[in-house]
Amino acid sequence: MNRFSLRGSLLLLIGVVLLAADPSHGAGDGHSDADFAKHVAKLKQRLPGDGFTIVVQKPFVVVGDEAPARVKARAIRTVKWAVDRLKSEYFTKDPDVILNVWLFKDKASYESNVWKLFKDKPGTPFGYYSRRHKALIMNISTGGGTLVHEIVHPFVEANFPNCPAWFNEGLGSLYEQCGDNEGRIWGYTNWRLAGLQRAITKKTVPTFKTLCSTTTGEFYFKDKGTNYAQARYLLYYLQQKGLLKKYYDQFHKNQKDDPTGYKTLQAVLGVDDMTAFQKEWEQYVMKLRFR
Repeated sequence: MNRFSLRGSLLLLIGVVLLAADPSHGAGDGHSDADFAKHVAKLKQRLPGDGFTIVVQKPFVVVGDEAPARVKARAIRTVKWAVDRLKSEYFTKDPDVILNVWLFKDKASYESNVWKLFKDKPGTPFGYYSRRHKALIMNISTGGGTLVHEIVHPFVEANFPNCPAWFNEGLGSLYEQCGDNEGRIWGYTNWRLAGLQRAITKKTVPTFKTLCSTTTGEFYFKDKGTNYAQARYLLYYLQQKGLLKKYYDQFHKNQKDDPTGYKTLQAVLGVDDMTAFQKEWEQYVMKLRFR
């Protein structure tokens, strides 16, 4: 069984590896083999040094400076694994543009090559998705969990216009620690649990109405840690109750009339008293364990 963890370990221009496309993806849902070939030709001209392997794994192009076999393994066992399951569960459209997945082998490679390529300094030691650079950028030595998290974002962007940050990051965070459950992607408890349990004990967790109504700026810059953890473990709860797929489908359908997802959350949960539900949810979270 595949398992991916944000903080656990999981996947030279030698040449370009072309992996067989999954028939369910068509020709990259709009991007042909010729499009990918042209993309790779341009990419080869801007590699930050020797020692990189390029793997076409639709709808992405994976680029890494580990051993070629390792890069190919990550493309199949992490990228393809996650994409297949996310598309089966939630998404019908691939990202509109071909995105590069940069897998740097360690902290030094990550920091130096991000500067060479983008003139950026990473704000996280793990990795991130950059819409501006059309890339997922990873320090893969920290594990495959960040990669699975970041794969979620361009798919949400393509399939769920105007998705609020709380749900976008909640879904990505759910799969930081994940595995296979009878062919479905499945989130497990992870390192964010301890901080959320501390916040529950201190009674500093906002209401779900407040969480759902946060603006993008509020979500990322006002008590960011608690926001991520609360969103993750709300979706974890829905997953465990067999309601997450239903919630996604209904939220996506109702987004014009319910842009925050709060009313849809109430409907899917089947509850009117969200204060009582939050108490129940907090008790549930306090019983969870991460080992």
